[in-house]
Amino acid sequence: MVDVITIETPGLGDRSYLVTDGEVAVVIDPQRDIDRITTLLRERDLRLTHVLETHVHNDYVTGGYQLARVTGAAYVLNSLDRLEFEHTGVGDGDVLEASPSLRIRVLATPGHTFTHLAYVLEHRGETVGVFTGGSLLFGSTGRPDLLGAQHAHELARHQHASAHRLVEQLPPGTPVHPTHGFGSFCSATQTEGTSSTLGEETGRNPALTLDLEDYIAQTLRGLDDHPAYYAHMGPANAAGPAPVDLSPPARADAAQLRTRIEAGEWVVDLRSGKAFAAGHVPGTLNFGLDGPFVTYLGWLLPWGTPLTLLGRTPEQVAQAQRELVRIGVDRPAAAATGDVEEWSDRPAGTFPVADLEALREHVERHGERRTVVLDVRRDQEYRSGHLPGAVHIPVHELLDRLEDVPAGQVWVHCAGGYRASIAASVLVAAGRDVVVVDDDFGRARQVGLDVVPPRAA
Repeated sequence: MVDVITIETPGLGDRSYLVTDGEVAVVIDPQRDIDRITTLLRERDLRLTHVLETHVHNDYVTGGYQLARVTGAAYVLNSLDRLEFEHTGVGDGDVLEASPSLRIRVLATPGHTFTHLAYVLEHRGETVGVFTGGSLLFGSTGRPDLLGAQHAHELARHQHASAHRLVEQLPPGTPVHPTHGFGSFCSATQTEGTSSTLGEETGRNPALTLDLEDYIAQTLRGLDDHPAYYAHMGPANAAGPAPVDLSPPARADAAQLRTRIEAGEWVVDLRSGKAFAAGHVPGTLNFGLDGPFVTYLGWLLPWGTPLTLLGRTPEQVAQAQRELVRIGVDRPAAAATGDVEEWSDRPAGTFPVADLEALREHVERHGERRTVVLDVRRDQEYRSGHLPGAVHIPVHELLDRLEDVPAGQVWVHCAGGYRASIAASVLVAAGRDVVVVDDDFGRARQVGLDVVPPRAA
């Protein structure tokens, strides 16, 4: 009996896996906070034999290097990868014996990267699963442009071939266990579902339903921006990441917080967007833990900028720390817990929160030309339909394009409200008058707002 334990990291849209036959274990694509895995090993009294990486990751800092060091397991990567540490190099066709009953067969599946591998899990000679990393996802494939746009066409071609190789070599009932998807920006398109088999993918995955040229065209056409911090992940993983320190940061009082803000450091409020709008320390920025916190904070934060965290409780700060180390933001400069009154001796900043009905009423009273609407969604979202006259600045570009926001009160919206709250905090810190639209943009037509359709866009 083989048990495949999925370790979810929803903040990054990723999964790691622990596979065991009850005595030994193998781990695939572990995140950097390895205590989640070592706890499982200890609770189940398992001996870890191998840590497997499907590829050198671009979206997070791996825990594989440290996990192998603390457990004595073999650290397995493609022998073609250029790495700065000792490891077990493997290639297409190699077999790893984890135990007399459990073995892993290596398949080369280039596409997401040039050296991407899939690992076929076999128990007593039977194929019981395939770990596809960033190659074959649920209803999608990994994006082929993270090594540079100049490689995207070639890697998309490889991706198509790798998907076909998997279904040609393995039984259709083989469960697929991808690392990426689930909201990850490593996915070329939106993934679908939480489980799948190769047979199911044959009927729905574009890499398996489209011919080569159509697949390449659709994949490249669907690519949008990816987080800026990705540029730092590959080099960190190739160097061998340092151990994680999740001890509490130094505590900051109100005077220290003001000093940090005035020095241009980032002080980030982890509360929800609505709580931030109702009262916040002037100059702070809002990245709530109730959304894709680490993706957008990592995307906007200038790399290396000192970071201070504000949370209602120590547990909120600890959660934020854990998510941040996964992308290499290791030690916050400071932290404070409690509420706004404890964080500042100045009056709290506030701004209105509205819904789409309120925006429609404002447009009806003042007219489209006199209403500044800021759409902070990504390019593809904007092209899929937008409000007439809306200024479009994706949230990850806003810090560099504040001068492009017209004068006057700004009504800022995204698809659901999370990114709008981030953008509103940036604008308010810059001295702008803001109303944040906390609503589902899919309701725009329903409430009577005009929407420019995709064809016209």
